[in-house]
Amino acid sequence: MRATTHLLRQRLREYHRIDEAQVIEQLIPLARFTPSEQQGIRERATPLVQTVRDSRLKSGGIDAFLTTYDLSSREGVVLMCLAEALLRIPDAATVDRLIRDKIGSTEWEKRLGTSHSTFVNAGTWALMLTGRIVNLDNEDRNLRGTLKRLVARTGEPVIRQAVITAMRILGKQFVMGRNIHEALERARSAEKAGYRHSYDMLGESARSSADALRYFESYRAAIRAIGDAAAGRPAYEAPSISIKLSALHPRYEVANEGRVRHELWPVVKELALHAKARNIGFTIDAEEVDRLEMSLDLIEALATDAELAGWNGLGLAVQAYQKRALPLIDWLTDLAHRADRRLMVRLCKGAYWDAEIKLAQERGLRDYPVFTRKASSDLSYLACARRLFDHPEAFYPAFATHNAHTLAAVAEIAISAGGSDEWEYQRLHGMGEELYDQIVGEDKLGRACRVYAPVGSHEDLLAYLVRRLLENGANSSFVNRIADASLPIDALLSDPVDRTAALAIKRQPRIPLPRDLFGAERINSLPPIRFRPPGRTWAEAVR
Repeated sequence: MRATTHLLRQRLREYHRIDEAQVIEQLIPLARFTPSEQQGIRERATPLVQTVRDSRLKSGGIDAFLTTYDLSSREGVVLMCLAEALLRIPDAATVDRLIRDKIGSTEWEKRLGTSHSTFVNAGTWALMLTGRIVNLDNEDRNLRGTLKRLVARTGEPVIRQAVITAMRILGKQFVMGRNIHEALERARSAEKAGYRHSYDMLGESARSSADALRYFESYRAAIRAIGDAAAGRPAYEAPSISIKLSALHPRYEVANEGRVRHELWPVVKELALHAKARNIGFTIDAEEVDRLEMSLDLIEALATDAELAGWNGLGLAVQAYQKRALPLIDWLTDLAHRADRRLMVRLCKGAYWDAEIKLAQERGLRDYPVFTRKASSDLSYLACARRLFDHPEAFYPAFATHNAHTLAAVAEIAISAGGSDEWEYQRLHGMGEELYDQIVGEDKLGRACRVYAPVGSHEDLLAYLVRRLLENGANSSFVNRIADASLPIDALLSDPVDRTAALAIKRQPRIPLPRDLFGAERINSLPPIRFRPPGRTWAEAVR
């Protein structure tokens, strides 16, 4: 058994930056559907897409906002820059300069009236007005006098505060509540409709021990409140919590693995023991790929710990856009059997793609740890979903997606695997309501869906908000493409196996390998050589 475990872990490392074409060739037969399965997927997904499109014409909220200000537009880029920078600028003068630079130079009026959503149009009016106020030199004659009087009456500080307030309103579309009690209260109506929730206390990459302690206390208080709200329900049905390891240690980095091993382990174990005592789910979120090995060592230690035995609430997120996603599931299967437990696994496509590509280029690595094509990530997701259903004794799987084809494909895989009901969908709070409102509920398809619900103030929203804008504002995202009425539904529901197989070049040719970033001019800088010292695993070391 030990030899098998070692080989699975070694295979996981070998796939870290494996050639993309090689791994795709392996994934295609695993993700391919029979003609009857493909027909079932289309029949299930087509009405879902049509209903979402119809509702988009009259709905509001963040989905409509992202559709209007997608990242292919100048306005979308400006909005993302504001979300990324505005709330962390320390002084008012710099905020004023940012507003002049980013809002004042953008022609927001061109977007006015292009959406049926009151939320979007109201936001456009505010941004258009702000842009004109802070860029008076470019005013047209009709508004110059009125705006000058308004500026004289209010001043730029008032405008600055208005923009900050607008960003907070945008943030509320993503955040379930300012604290766990507010979030639990807000979730009641959705739970009555059949939804479940996994609460994420916003906070990432603690910069100091004080930050880490604050996040720890936040997690501990949330577990207590969630446990009370669970009211004795089984772990799979009860509300759960998601934690980020980077929030619990200020040096959660590979270079500090030894220190992290000794300092982070007792902290995470204490939180896990609290979750076990209340029989709620406890999911460790995925982060950047360089941190995966450390997180797996810790998960292995938790899974095999005697004090946590007999509890099936332990879980983790798996990112399908990583080339090693399938080997990771194979390793987790072995871990579940060794630990004699069932792991909760949230399968997602991944939210750090831009950062992973950039980091690999900066370091001059031999290849990327993630797929360079969206279709390849979709392909990996379906192969991973099939592998999870192959081992019902090892996993309680959750499938996080806003893509109607993926949603329908997962249901088809479940049927082919024997029709087990012990699995669920997941979606982000504030997104995908129209899609999942057709799924959840006894009078609908009756399938459970858990909402990933961030909790916290706007100060902690920054990193999460930027990831959501990047992930769902991208041109290739389903959230973006479904709103394009000129795009046929069949194009939205194309099989990723067919899309991938049709590509003559498996890797995206417009994204050169990191070492070839400068073309024929010179080879990119080589990364420093790092050696992982031989010895015991983390699970063995913490004993």
